[in-house]
Amino acid sequence: MTSQPLRVGIVGLQPGRSWAAKAHVPALHALSADFVIAGIANTTLASAVLAAAALDHRARPFASVADLVASDIDVVSVTVKVPHHLDVVKTAITAGKHVYCEWPLGNGLAEAQELAQLAKEKGVLGVVGTQACLSPEILYMKQLIADGFVGEVLSTTLIARGGGWGGVIPEKKSHAYLLDNTNGATMLTIPVGHALAGLRAVLGDVEKVSAVLATRRSTALVVDSGEKLPVTAPDQILVSGVLTGGAPVSLHYRGGMPRDSAGLLWEINGTEGDLRVTGPFGHLQFVPLTLSGARGNEKAFQTLTVPGDYQTELPADPMVGNVARTYARMAADLRQGTRTAPSFDDAVALHRVIAAIETAASDGKTLDVGCASA
Repeated sequence: MTSQPLRVGIVGLQPGRSWAAKAHVPALHALSADFVIAGIANTTLASAVLAAAALDHRARPFASVADLVASDIDVVSVTVKVPHHLDVVKTAITAGKHVYCEWPLGNGLAEAQELAQLAKEKGVLGVVGTQACLSPEILYMKQLIADGFVGEVLSTTLIARGGGWGGVIPEKKSHAYLLDNTNGATMLTIPVGHALAGLRAVLGDVEKVSAVLATRRSTALVVDSGEKLPVTAPDQILVSGVLTGGAPVSLHYRGGMPRDSAGLLWEINGTEGDLRVTGPFGHLQFVPLTLSGARGNEKAFQTLTVPGDYQTELPADPMVGNVARTYARMAADLRQGTRTAPSFDDAVALHRVIAAIETAASDGKTLDVGCASA
């Protein structure tokens, strides 16, 4: 792989408002030695032209994804809505392009498995945006666990607010699809999925689950139009399970935002101590996190400062910085032949946990995660 910056084509860039504009563009700009944004493909050529203009015309607009992948692009960044991931990623992989796809990788386990297998067959690198597992706080907590800060892990509990799915959406065009469970972009797949990625990075695999998925708000108000839309996606998620090694895990997500700034509480209890992570709400992938701990006979938690070697020169804003960390690992993997970035195989493993949660909730039984099927 050349030492020149990798040429990135972004699919789904809406200046000023899309996730790609808020996170991917500044992340890539922070890694200018490794990446250059060279192409943009949206639903229309006119939209891509406007997006390119917002980047001072440094990227070439394309009329379609097919045209984008037919160019000299090295990496395709897929930031469109989840129902379109399968087609866009398949088009990129078939053309021999490396892919960074936003999480969820597919609309369900079967799509994720198909894409992971295709990437292997074509010999391209597939990276998935489960960037919570690369945040400095999560990486440091993983090291603390490995170093024995809590001793043997006895159990872990995570309670959070989902941020969305609270009965109100700002506009129909960009948010209505989140209300439909069949679109695969729900509180379970997005914030809970990212939380599970972080939890698994720190504590290992989830082996057994039982679950309750409830839709307590059957409609959602659209602020910009005043209309009410039906909701089929769950707004209450309760999961209990067992980690590899036997430690119980419990997770409860509620739809909407918290009344104050305390919308995330994750605790790990061990034989020698406890760790606690707090944040404003339950999107571990982009909210600021605070880590604290206590050991032995200490009666109060003390703030744990993340050491400087976990804090790179990448942007401090976790929304941008965590995406940049994922891209940085992707660049290193492509140049050095390593596999350190969250991969499509990692995505399949996470999709399998979510599939197990869905099946357990539907059947009312405890399910072995390894038995979950598409």
